[in-house]
Amino acid sequence: MTKAEHNEQIANTIYQQIGGDKFMYITGSKRPVIIEKGLRISLCKNGTSANRLDIILNEGADLYDMKFYKLSVRKSDSHINTKVIASHKGVFFDQLTDIFQQVTGLAVAIPVIHIGGNND
Repeated sequence: MTKAEHNEQIANTIYQQIGGDKFMYITGSKRPVIIEKGLRISLCKNGTSANRLDIILNEGADLYDMKFYKLSVRKSDSHINTKVIASHKGVFFDQLTDIFQQVTGLAVAIPVIHIGGNND
């Protein structure tokens, strides 16, 4: 397996673990991009100024590192600036969406509402 194929496999696994297309739709996230050992997502407006999220696999520990940050480009000279908003290391796959919700304040699932019938 090539390095590019390995990175694609990791990114696809992360994408499925966070909820795939449903996650992207519910959270308003966009443009998932394969990066070295991970996935980068553009975030919609949220409770922080973060507009990007990198989820990187730490292969030795089989855990993830999450970095929420603001990426901005100065128009006058195209200077790229990044400011880390929150960083979490050693995250288990089943904690990814919980941490996403804690940091951004965005819901990651549509609540189930029962109309009529028994309310036992």
